[in-house]
Parts: sequence; C-alpha cells; structure tokens
Amino acid sequence: MIPELGHFALTLALMAAVVQSVLPMLGAARNNALWMQSAVTTSVVQVALVGVAFLALMRSFVVSDFTVRNVVENSHSLKPMLFKVAGTWGSHEGSLVLWVLILAIFGAGVATLGRNVPDGLKARTLSVQAWVSVGFLTFLLFTSNPFERVFPPPMDGQDLNPLLQDVGLALHPPLLYIGYVGFSIVFSFAVAALIEGRVDPAWARWVRPWTLAAWISLTAGIALGSWWAYYELGWGGWWFWDPVENVSFMPWLLGTALLHSAIVTEKRDAFKSWTILLAILTFSLSLLGTFIVRSGLLTSVHAFAVDPERGLYILGLLGITVVGSLTLYAARAPKLEGGGLFAPISREGGLLVNNLLLATATAVVLFGTLYPLFVEAIADEKISVGPPFFNASFIPIMLPLVAIMAVGPLLSWKRADLPGVLSRLKWVAGLTALAALGAWYVDTNGPALAVLAIAAAVWLLSATLREWALRIKLGAVPLIASWRRARGLPRAAHGMTLAHAGLAVCIIGFTGSSAWKEEVIKFGEPGTEVAIAGFDIRFEGVERLRGPNYISDTGTLIVTRGGEPVTVLRPERRSYPVANSQTTEAAIRSTVAGDLYASISAPSDEKSLAAGKWTLRILYEPLVGFIWLGTVMLVVGGILSLSDRRLRVGAPRRTVATPPVGATPAE
Repeated sequence: MIPELGHFALTLALMAAVVQSVLPMLGAARNNALWMQSAVTTSVVQVALVGVAFLALMRSFVVSDFTVRNVVENSHSLKPMLFKVAGTWGSHEGSLVLWVLILAIFGAGVATLGRNVPDGLKARTLSVQAWVSVGFLTFLLFTSNPFERVFPPPMDGQDLNPLLQDVGLALHPPLLYIGYVGFSIVFSFAVAALIEGRVDPAWARWVRPWTLAAWISLTAGIALGSWWAYYELGWGGWWFWDPVENVSFMPWLLGTALLHSAIVTEKRDAFKSWTILLAILTFSLSLLGTFIVRSGLLTSVHAFAVDPERGLYILGLLGITVVGSLTLYAARAPKLEGGGLFAPISREGGLLVNNLLLATATAVVLFGTLYPLFVEAIADEKISVGPPFFNASFIPIMLPLVAIMAVGPLLSWKRADLPGVLSRLKWVAGLTALAALGAWYVDTNGPALAVLAIAAAVWLLSATLREWALRIKLGAVPLIASWRRARGLPRAAHGMTLAHAGLAVCIIGFTGSSAWKEEVIKFGEPGTEVAIAGFDIRFEGVERLRGPNYISDTGTLIVTRGGEPVTVLRPERRSYPVANSQTTEAAIRSTVAGDLYASISAPSDEKSLAAGKWTLRILYEPLVGFIWLGTVMLVVGGILSLSDRRLRVGAPRRTVATPPVGATPAE
C-alpha cells in the first residue's frame, strides 16, 4: 500500500508541475495576479507530494520490503541501517526521486523566500523550473518507476554495490544533486529574464544566493567523492579524470565563473550576457552529466544505468533544454548589453579574464571527456583519454588563473593602478620566489611544473592574506582598531578571503601528492619488510574477521622509524557474499607532512594465498591532507558568504512611507 501511495504522489506531483509550467507564465504575460500567485501554491504542493514519494521509498528500504523491485536489487536485510537509508538514492530510480525532490525544494524555496522578487519574474522563473520538473517526472514515471512490484517476492535482496556502502558515498550523491539541481533555479531565473527582456543589478542579487548555495554543495560533493576514492578504492589516488568525475567538475568550473560574473552584474551592471550564458551552460552541463551517467555510454562504479532507451529520453530532454534556451539567448541577448565602461586593467577586466580561462578549462575537460565517446560511436574503436592529456592541457590554463586571482581583489572597479597594486605585493613576490627555490631544493629532479604550481599556490595564499590585512589596516593602526575593522567587514569579504586561501591550500596538496609521491608494490608474506619515505614497515600477516554483511581479511603492518614504533596499520579486504564482490579498505596514517597509506589484495593463485602471501601496496602521499583542508576552507568560505545579510535579504522592495498619525499629507 505504501509503495502505491508513493507512486500516486509522483503522479499528482506531475499534474501540479504541468499546471505550474503553464498558468503562471500566462499570468505574467497577461498581468493576472491570481494566475501568477498560483506558482507559489503549486510549488509548495509539488514539493510536498514528491516528499511523500521519497519517504515512501525510504520506508520500503528501511523495512526491507522485498515486494518492491528497487529494494530487491539494491538492499539486503543484513545491511546496516545507514546504508539501507542510503540505498534510497543508491540506484538509478531512487536517485531520480531524490533529484526531483531537490528540484521541487529549490522551486518552493524561491516561491516562499523570494518575497522581494517581482511577481512577474517569480512567476516566469517558477514556470521554467516546472518545465524541468515535468521532464524529469515523466522520465521517472514512464521509464524508471521506483515503486515497481515483484511477485513472488524473494526471501532477501541482492544488496547494494559494496563500493557504495560507505559514509562518504552515503552523503556524496545528495550533495552533488543539490549542486546540479541548484543550478537549475539559476537557469530558470536566466530564461525568465530573457523572456522578460530585462537583466539588472537587482536580478543578479536575487540570483547570487542560489548560485552560491549550489556551488557550495557541489564543492562539498566533489570533495567527498575524491576522499572516498582515496581511501576506499585502494589505489592511493584522489582524482583519476574518470568521465563521471569530469561531468561533476565541469559544472563546478562554469559555476565558479557564473558566481564571479554575477558579482560584476550586481556591482557594475555589466557582463549581463556573460552571466545569462553561463547560467544556461552550467545547468546544461549538469544535464549532460546526467545523460552520460544514465545512458549506458560508459561503465563505471559511478554509473547508474546501462539502458540506452533511458539515455535517449535524457538526450531529448537535454536537446530541448540546450537548443531552446540558447535560441532564446541568441534572440534576446544583444538587447541586454549595457552597464558601466571599464578599462582593461580593472577589477572587471580581471574577472573577464577569469571567465575566459574558466570557460576554456571547461572546454578542455569537455573535449577530453566526449572525444573517446565520439570515436567509439563513429569508428567503433575504444580509446582512452587519461591524466597525461588533462594534466598537460588543463594545468597550464589554471596557473595564469591562479596568478590573476591573487591580484584581482586588489584592483579597483572601472580603472586600476597596476604598478601601485604590484608595489603592495613586493614581499609576496619575495615569499613566492623563496617557496619556488625551496620546492626545487627538496627535489631537484622533480617536475618543473610542480615547482611552478607550488609558487603559484604560495603567491595566491600570501596575496590573499595581504589583501585581507590591507582591508583591516593590520599594522597600520592599533590592533584593537584592526579587530574592529575586521568585525565590521561584510561576511562575504571574509568568505572570499577564506575561499581563495582554501584554493591555494588545495593546490599545495594537489602538487605534493602528485609530484613527490612514493610507492612500493610488493608480494609479501608474514615477516616481509618494506622501506619507504624513512619508514620501516613489517607485514605480520592477515586474520579473518566477520562484519555485519561481509567477511574481512584484515592485515597487520607494524610501522617504525629509526627503530622507534610509529603506528600499526590494519588494511582490509572485504568480501560481500550476497553481492559476490570485494572492496578494499585502506589503512592510512595522516600527518601534516603527508599520509602513509597501505592496502592489501589477494594473490591470483590459491597456493600463494594458502601460504599467507598477499600483495602489499604501500604509498607515501606528501601534503595530501592539504587537499581536504583546502576544500573545507572553500566550503566554509562559501557558507560565510551565503550568510552575509546582503545576500539573505536580497534587493529591498520599495515601500511607501506611512505618515504619522495626524500628519497632513504633502501636496
């Protein structure tokens, strides 16, 4: 009965979305206040109905209702409760329910929180959002019913993919979806503005909080996925340029450009076409990622579906969205340009270069991701585009961007004095040179690009701190006065400083763990010793332990340095009998200097396994912890900016002052 209730709720949600997609748009065209107001009601109704469906599906997983096919294929009665709940969005069908729920939540958020948004713009925005909802609800109901029954029901389920039974992966998809779908409301604002024919600073102020919220969530989701890959897959890497990794990275790159472009539109009434175009393309890339993951074009642990018919449906939805919105943009964008003029050397100029470089980097990643798929489709030949291509083409684009990021916040609007700005960064340049020399001294045989990357990171970090110090006049006035100035700064200013510094810290982690990583792979038995990065490691053997729904082969590695004990590492190899698969649980000793990383895998022949021999993979990852520290700084910086009162209240609504009682109105 509960699954049928969930299915019925989705059907009603589709009806509400259809009404919302038509009536408010007509109301805005005819200036009918009642029809425009209907968008608020239908948005709230839609989120309530999809919420009922989502809870009904979650309940089926929690109670292990094996009459529902989705539960049978993605759960098991012995699975821990956390992963039963996570199983709700661990499948193609369930993840689509979550997608539609987040889509409805963002629409309801604008409906209820956007009190300062003009009625016409709000009605058009919510109608466009409903168009997207109609597309995904029909896809869900007609091709991917999450409540499909199975009869007779099996005694137990087939279990969720063991690689996904992890805390990081339990949180990773919802955060990614909030990012993907969050850009949908920005897309809706952009299309609504094109239909209305007006983009102004107030529009940019209404858009910025939603853009920032989506960017924060996407950043956190990508970071969690990277962290999961690092400790779960047993390869010792945090990024592999996997196509499914790339499809979440591309919206992040363009979303970053969109965030900065909206600032210029708000502050200077410029970059209107840029901001609209970036809003359209960012969400289009989110839809492209959905198509790649669910079309069967590739096989990946991240992929949800291998059904080409479903892929064609999403391809059609992607085509309608991209072609329709870009056609509207081509027709209306030429009329949007305007705003203040600016010199090439100015904050606007720096942000323009920022947009160009981020767009170019996105194009490079897009080409490297899609090219193998095109070759396979046309020539029926499988090729691989991997890290060598991306590292050689992407990094040289990003290094100039990092250099400009350091200078940009010091530039003034309209026209800037570049020599004056650079004079403020003399000691920053000196510190950067020392960092480059230090990196070269540590490893004179290391790659030159790594030395440049470390220098760029130190340049960005020190220049960012310098800019913040200048804002509060640190050292130029008494400390208590600097403290008062710091407290008086907008939260968005502190957020920008923290985010830019976080990116610099990330770059240090990216570079150290890639350029100076050490690795030993050895076939070992009890008593085998390994030396790496000054550590001496002794393999003591493997013992078999039983978990809730798996069997664990747990190794013991004694780590010493100079004869002194350091730690004991216990990597695992887990076997899941129901799913008939295995996972690796790496053991990691983390310090500021780097991570000592160990994983084990069984040998291919039974004779070696019986003799207690295992394949040991030992790595030393210098500075890798800076990646996670930097991403936390990015997210916290974004949250600080989002909490700024100027973003929370939006553009003020004009009101007519009420005269005091007894006063005579002015003539």
